[in-house]
Amino acid sequence: MDWSPTISELSGPRYQRIVEAMEADIAAGRLVRGQQLPTQRALAKVLDVDLTTVTRAYTEARRRGIMEARVGQGSFVSETSARRAVDLPHPVAIDLSMNVPPHPLEAQLDERIIAGMEAIRAQSGLTAYLNYQPPGGSAHEREVAARWMRARVPHAHADRLVIFPGTQTILFNLLAHLARPGDIVLTEALTFPGVKAAAARLGIKLVGVAMDDGGILPDALAKACRTHKPKAVYLIPTLHNPTTATLAAERRSAIAKIIGDTDTILIEDDAYGLLDRSASPIANLIPERTYLATTLSKCIAPALRVAHLVTPDSEAQREVRTYLQATVQMPAPLMVALVTHWIESGIADRIITAIRSEAVGRQQLAQRALKGFQFLAKPAAHHLWLRLPEDRPDVAAHLLRNGLAVVAGNAFTVDGTPPHAARVSLGAARNRSELTEALRILVGALQKPADTRQIV
Repeated sequence: MDWSPTISELSGPRYQRIVEAMEADIAAGRLVRGQQLPTQRALAKVLDVDLTTVTRAYTEARRRGIMEARVGQGSFVSETSARRAVDLPHPVAIDLSMNVPPHPLEAQLDERIIAGMEAIRAQSGLTAYLNYQPPGGSAHEREVAARWMRARVPHAHADRLVIFPGTQTILFNLLAHLARPGDIVLTEALTFPGVKAAAARLGIKLVGVAMDDGGILPDALAKACRTHKPKAVYLIPTLHNPTTATLAAERRSAIAKIIGDTDTILIEDDAYGLLDRSASPIANLIPERTYLATTLSKCIAPALRVAHLVTPDSEAQREVRTYLQATVQMPAPLMVALVTHWIESGIADRIITAIRSEAVGRQQLAQRALKGFQFLAKPAAHHLWLRLPEDRPDVAAHLLRNGLAVVAGNAFTVDGTPPHAARVSLGAARNRSELTEALRILVGALQKPADTRQIV
């Protein structure tokens, strides 16, 4: 038997000791994802306990998401702590439409949330965070975040940083701050649907700028700036959503010069920057003209609702904080406290490393499954941009009928004709087994002949 836990040194009911030993051995690397666990009878015999004790322990381990049972095969260490979705809309069985990070077992999110909250409780008590807090974070929280960010953004300082409840709130507040109804903001020709929704609500017109596989074209941006005199330019230069394009250093320099020469402002959405730390933000070239938004939604978890905005100067920081206070008052204090603890203790970086590694593994799986098809991808991205057959306008609908949800190109199009493509969010699958099944459905749809429509 490969796994024989030591439970004599632990306290509490024996079934709980077995689960705690399993969690400890996973954390220490003595148990690895996908490893088969002993049968309940075999483990009961080794530990000299009743079979019902082991049955109860395995049930609790499954409830916690650290173990999974496979019919006819046995019990295995789970790949992930994520639970199976129970609220998917009919007919979706596998949802690859939301661009979220995977939660590999190595990230230990359940355990780290519990331990983090206990550390906060021991230090200051949890009820200290149940009252109103300063909009944009306390001085200490902003200093911790700024110090952490300075590895990539040297000009990040507490007096230029605001903590927001997610990037969507940042975008809405910045658009309201920088533009008025009828004003123009430039974006890539394909862009984040969230900024489209915010602009539409505020009556701001988005104008898309031409791209290629390497991202936005500097010459097209310069022409658009001269033509439209925009209030701001919104870009996702690293692991672009949806195309995964990452701007080369030369293009970043050219864009920075254009922003300066045309006297405009850059809103740089760095949502995926922590997944590809080799890409230096454009903000480093023109800090005085850039609002740089980073978030933990894509590198840890979206429901934390913690994002950081670095402003051009301290005056802009104070102005943005007033907008935050007027719209949502503050980010959730307990979540900010948890993230601050994770950053200070180094846990945030360890979680991100585990999630980045899982993203790389899923991209490799997709590369093998989609060999021969046209798509854009990057090693650490949570998604890929799949070009669909031109003679198959029904591919997305066909996928949905077969239980698989992806996002078609029209969701990202700013103006003009939507591309015949789809974003496939690899991180949304609960584990690699589910992703493998999703890719099997996807390949089947792509290979389906164009002339097999039913005649009625």
